[in-house]
Amino acid sequence: MASALRVLGIDPGLTRCGVGVVDVRADRSASLVHVGVVRSATDLPIGERLAVIAAGLRGVLAEHSPDVVAVERVFAQQNRNTVMGTAQASGVALLLAAEHGLPAATHTPSEVKAAITGYGSADKLQVQTMVARVLRLDALPQPADAADALAIALCHAWRRCGPSAGSGGGALTPAQRAWADAERAAARR
Repeated sequence: MASALRVLGIDPGLTRCGVGVVDVRADRSASLVHVGVVRSATDLPIGERLAVIAAGLRGVLAEHSPDVVAVERVFAQQNRNTVMGTAQASGVALLLAAEHGLPAATHTPSEVKAAITGYGSADKLQVQTMVARVLRLDALPQPADAADALAIALCHAWRRCGPSAGSGGGALTPAQRAWADAERAAARR
């Protein structure tokens, strides 16, 4: 197999933190390495919940040795408690990447959806379906947090492989073109 970039994608959450590891080659073909969810009990104190998330992420880092970590960027939601938990889990993920000497990046949900489906407002089922198709899976990755983590990893790898990344990755896929167009439009605003 040609040399591949191994990406750990993380969909941060305090109750369910999705994790997905993929190998992505220069031709943008990808294969599944690991997918799962780190769960913390809602009745634990916040510090213990974050420790559970950290332990789960450390286990994935140790077992799969990714080259880079990609985390979904926290965005505003109506529920302040959800945003806080997501931000705290995101901070743990970014800290662990730094502790392991790994580059880390964040991507917004709309960036990820556009990269995977070609549409920045795609629903969960559309994302799961495209992730399954790209990774040649027999079933949709479950739960949605795990599928989102895989989508984040794929988005990051594909962005790195694009012509603007300077790696000579070749032509963009339709989903990547849509993402790049949306990013350019947002930058002009």
